[in-house]
Amino acid sequence: MNWSADAEAKLKEIPFFVRPAVRKRIETLAKEAGHDCIELAFYEEAKAQFGQK
Repeated sequence: MNWSADAEAKLKEIPFFVRPAVRKRIETLAKEAGHDCIELAFYEEAKAQFGQK
């Protein structure tokens, strides 16, 4: 799954020990929504869906 540079930068703000789980969850949501690239807007929406700020 491709990530835009700004979405990837936001992902790096998440603590390293939970980052792989967050990445996997967001990629799963993106696949379900039919996306092939994760943009910052989708990242923010997905993060909001599972209670992250």
